[in-house]
Amino acid sequence: MSQSTTSLVQELQTLRDFIRWAITSFNRHNLYYGHGTDNAWDEALHLVLGSLHLPWDTDQRLLDARLTQLEREKLLELIRRRCEEHTPLPYLLGESWFAGLPFKVDPRVLIPRSPISELIENNFSPWISEAAPPRRILDLCTGSGCIGIACAYAFPTAQVTLTDISEDALEVAEDNIARHHLQDRVFATASDLFSALQGERYDLIVSNPPYVDATDLSLMPDEYRQEPELALAAGEDGLDLVRVILAEARQYLSDQGVLVVEVGNSEEHLQALFPQVPFLWVDFESQARGVFVLTAEQLDEFQADFAAAVNDSSS
Repeated sequence: MSQSTTSLVQELQTLRDFIRWAITSFNRHNLYYGHGTDNAWDEALHLVLGSLHLPWDTDQRLLDARLTQLEREKLLELIRRRCEEHTPLPYLLGESWFAGLPFKVDPRVLIPRSPISELIENNFSPWISEAAPPRRILDLCTGSGCIGIACAYAFPTAQVTLTDISEDALEVAEDNIARHHLQDRVFATASDLFSALQGERYDLIVSNPPYVDATDLSLMPDEYRQEPELALAAGEDGLDLVRVILAEARQYLSDQGVLVVEVGNSEEHLQALFPQVPFLWVDFESQARGVFVLTAEQLDEFQADFAAAVNDSSS
């Protein structure tokens, strides 16, 4: 431990001291906030309280509680890593929240932040009827498993399949299935998109696939560069996987099924590629964009266009 760190361990004593010190440290460094917070104050609050297993809305009377030396040393190390290494906060804490639920996360998986959480919390209304909830759900490119697991909570009678090409990601997803005690209804399977799902049919397919185009990938802040590139990069226009999903999803979707896909900033590329397709772009209360909905009927109608796009991209 350096002399300056040793001094800080002695000088900083309370929760309030560390929150203030973290804010000062964050403001001195060129940090990017995009993994659950959007400012230094909230980031500091979540880091200090989260690392001590205290809720973010802890009673303010606790802020002047003195910390043990081990706690002070741990907090200083986390603040150092956040500032010097630009490690995202959820990786430091080993946890992220999605749709009101906690999930284990580490550098093997993307940090949950999809606006699809809002759709899940609204049970995908109006595209899914309350009178006919999905019996089988597929979370394609699952990562941590957060989307599929949240869907299992939203639809308590549904069976949910989580798929990913990354064995590392599937290990995290399995841990999250066990954390939420859903082993009887949620199953993780290694699959390159639909390759391991022959003969299966789902009433709801939800996907947050890699969709970052080459330009956006080159401009990403350091925090995002610590996430697995496999979960982000998707070719020059960000649509390498989305083309295949559109071309193949209908084979795995029930006749009354719905496909929901997030494409983020690649929305403009998708609209330019398929100007004839009436993608329904979801309006979110959070003002997020880049998530579309298509029905099985629409996938049937434009199947030839989707197949042609895959062929064109591979030629």
